[in-house]
Amino acid sequence: MSVVADRRAAAHPGGGGAPPGDGHSGRVRDLIAAMARNPSGETSASVYETARLVALAPWLPGHDVRIDWLLDRQRADGGWGGPDGYALVPSLSATEALLTVLRRGDHGPWPATALVRAADRGLRFVAGHLGDPAAPALPDLPATDLIVPALVESIDGQLNRPEGPPTGLQGWRDRPRLPLPAGLDSGRLDRVRGLLGAGRAVPEKLAHALEVGGDRACRAAGVSPVGPGTIGASPAATAAWIGRRADDPGGPAPAYLRDVGRGGPVPCATPIAVFERAWVLAILARAGVPATVPAALVAELRAAVGSAGAATGPGLPADADTTSVTLYALARLGLPVDPSSLWSYDTGAHFCTWPGEDGASVTTNAHVLDALGHHLTHGGTAVHPRAAGAADRVAAWLVAGQQADGRWCDRWHASPYYATYCAVLALSDHAGSAGARTAVGRATDWLLDTQRPDGSWGRWAGTAEETAYALLALLATDRSSEAAVVAAVAAGRHRLSELDGRDGEPALWHDKDLYRPTLIVRAAVLAALWTGDATGDAAPLGTLP
Repeated sequence: MSVVADRRAAAHPGGGGAPPGDGHSGRVRDLIAAMARNPSGETSASVYETARLVALAPWLPGHDVRIDWLLDRQRADGGWGGPDGYALVPSLSATEALLTVLRRGDHGPWPATALVRAADRGLRFVAGHLGDPAAPALPDLPATDLIVPALVESIDGQLNRPEGPPTGLQGWRDRPRLPLPAGLDSGRLDRVRGLLGAGRAVPEKLAHALEVGGDRACRAAGVSPVGPGTIGASPAATAAWIGRRADDPGGPAPAYLRDVGRGGPVPCATPIAVFERAWVLAILARAGVPATVPAALVAELRAAVGSAGAATGPGLPADADTTSVTLYALARLGLPVDPSSLWSYDTGAHFCTWPGEDGASVTTNAHVLDALGHHLTHGGTAVHPRAAGAADRVAAWLVAGQQADGRWCDRWHASPYYATYCAVLALSDHAGSAGARTAVGRATDWLLDTQRPDGSWGRWAGTAEETAYALLALLATDRSSEAAVVAAVAAGRHRLSELDGRDGEPALWHDKDLYRPTLIVRAAVLAALWTGDATGDAAPLGTLP
C-alpha cells in the first residue's frame, strides 16, 4: 500500500541547511520505530497531573520522586507551569499538593521546612494572581471551570481547618478566602459533584477530570476502568476513582497507575496511541516524507475507527478531531474509510469536536476539511453524497474565523502557528473559492511579517515546533516560489536545524495543563526539514507486508 505525495510538497526543495540525506531518513525510521514500540504514546510530564498524584495517591511507588520533581520545577516567582495565564492551574495543583503532604507528614527525605517554603511561595503566587484584576486571562483549557474552583476550595479548606494551617504556615490563617477568576463560579462543579453523590453517571468526557469530584469520585457509580485500567485516560482521574488507598492492589486501575507512575512524574493523558499515530502519519504523508510503517500499526489504527469515529485513547470519548486525522492518515496509506462517522459532529455550520462542545475548534474543522476533501478527490464511486456540501461549509466557516491580522487561533494549542498551519494546509489543498485563496494569502503575509530576525517563529520565543508549522504552511501555499517566501523558508530551515532538540522543547498543546506530544512534534520538525526531490508522483509512505 502506498500514498501519493502532494506535488506541491515535493516540488519546493527550498533552501537552508544541508540536505537531510540518509541522516534524515534514519531519523524518520527511528520515529516510526519509537511509535510502534510504545503502545501508550510519548508525551511530556504535567505539573498539574503529577501534583494530583502526590495529593491523591501517596501509596503509589515514586511518591518521593514526584515531590522532588515538583520542588525542582517551582519558578523563581513561586509559580509553576507556562507563561501568562497558563501558570494558574499547575500552580494551584502543586500548592494544594504540598499543603496536603505537609498535613499528612508523608514528605519523605525532605525536611518539612523545604516544603513549607515552597508552599508559602506557591500560596503567594496564586493569591497574587487571583487577587489581581490585571492578571492574564485564563486560557481555554479542558475542565478549567471545574479544576480551578475545586483546587481553590481545597486550598482554602486546608488553610482554614479548625486546627489551623500546616505548621510553619500560620501566617495564612484567617486570611480572606481566595477569590475565583472573573467569569468562574462553582456552579458547574457543584452539579458534577451532585451527580456523583447521587450515584448517577457523569458525561463520558468528564471522566478525564474525575478528580474534581473529591471523595465522591471514589468508586463512582457508572465509572469503571477501561483498556489498561484507566479512568478517562488520566492518572489523576484514575487515582481519584481508586481512593486514598489501593484496596485491590491487583486490580487494573492500580496496575495502570503503577505502570504510568513508575518513573515519577506523569502526563495529563495516557495512552494516546491513536492520536499520536494518526497525527505522525498524516504529517509525514502530506509532506512527502518517505517512511515505511509496520502493518500491525496500521491495522490497529484502522481498528480504532468505529461507528462514532475514533478516540485519542481508551477512556476518552470519540471526537471529530481524532476521527478526521485518522481517516486522512488511513486514506493516505491506501486504506480509505467511509467518513460517515463524522456526521454526528456536524452542527450545520461547522463540526463540533464532540456533541455539546462549549465553543468551537479551528483545527478540528481544518482536519474535517482534510478528511472530506481527500475523500472527495480520491473516493471514486464511493464518495459520500454529503461530503461536498459539508466540505464547502467547513471551508467557509474557516475563512470567516480568520483573525484580522491573518492568523487563526485555536482551543487545542497555545500557539497561533499551529492553528494557522492546519487552516492553511486544509484550505490550500481542498478549497478552491476566491475567499479561501484570499485567506491563505493573508495568512502567508502574517507568517512573513512575524518571522523573527533569527529565522524562527514562536508566540513567546522562537521554537522548533512553531518554526516547523510556519515552514510547512508557507510551503503549502501557491506563493511558495515567491522570492520573499523562498528567503523566509531558507532562513527558517537554517534556524530550525539549530533549534531542533536545543530549544528546551516547550509544552504548547492544551490539556488540563500544557503538554508536548513528543513524536507528533518530532514529525512536524522532520517534515519541515525534508526537502523532497521534485519528482512529482512519489509514493513515500507505505506499509510493511
